[in-house]
Amino acid sequence: MIVDFHTHSLASDGALLPAELLEQAKSAGVTCFAITDHDTLSGYQSVKDTGTAQEVGLISGVELSCRWASTTIHVVGLAFDDSSLAITSMVKSLSEARIERAKTIAHRLEKAGFAGALKGAQETAGESQIGRPHFAQWMVEMGHVTSLTQAFDKYLGAGKIGDVKTFWPSMAEVVGAIAKAGGVTVLAHPLKYKLTGMKLRALLTDFKAAGGESLEILNGRQPEADMKRLSQMADSLGFLVSAGSDFHRSFEYGPTLGVDTDRLAEGNYVWDALCQRAQEGNAAEIKPQ
Repeated sequence: MIVDFHTHSLASDGALLPAELLEQAKSAGVTCFAITDHDTLSGYQSVKDTGTAQEVGLISGVELSCRWASTTIHVVGLAFDDSSLAITSMVKSLSEARIERAKTIAHRLEKAGFAGALKGAQETAGESQIGRPHFAQWMVEMGHVTSLTQAFDKYLGAGKIGDVKTFWPSMAEVVGAIAKAGGVTVLAHPLKYKLTGMKLRALLTDFKAAGGESLEILNGRQPEADMKRLSQMADSLGFLVSAGSDFHRSFEYGPTLGVDTDRLAEGNYVWDALCQRAQEGNAAEIKPQ
């Protein structure tokens, strides 16, 4: 069985239109799928009623930004009611926060000598949800840096001048909004936050206490040892497990769409319920068993 519960379209920072993303998922043999754009539902909503959406078992999805301690955390919401006031209000507030955050990032970059950063990032983003990748792309196009990697390493990554966290809601608020909309909450790519073992355990404990339900144990081209470690943590803390590619675009050595569930060890899978409900057309009603 091929699933994917973490992907991005052009509506946020992916390279493909939502319809193109669905077609690629279909070609990859995916039978249960989520578009989880950053802090926006527009990509999912633009294709949710299409025939291809049914073929790939599309469910509602979003990746929401939030704060835990001094760290920016991402929580994926799956199979929620996308018309729920709880989720639409949260997405609206996050969209507004992204605009204010972009202004702060631009101000910092301009103080560092990069004039026109806000306008440049906005033009790069177009109708997409603005984020640091758009600043990075603008910096490459302007010749300020030689690559997206360099833009993040020098200016936009964790601890750099473009790393702005203060506008995000708390992790508990985001988890609560997804739950109120009837969705399943997933802590995205837990090892990407580069926390110590003790802090990671604290994050997972707090996520669980806030109502978090699932842990993403596989994210893109992740080492087998990391997946096993996360699987053990999920089991010990009573989490469902989720998996996804975190696909943004095709490039050499990058992740491809789809996760073969045969690769994973036995566990309490979130997709057992998700895919069944998607096939029945009742994805918004899914809750973990």
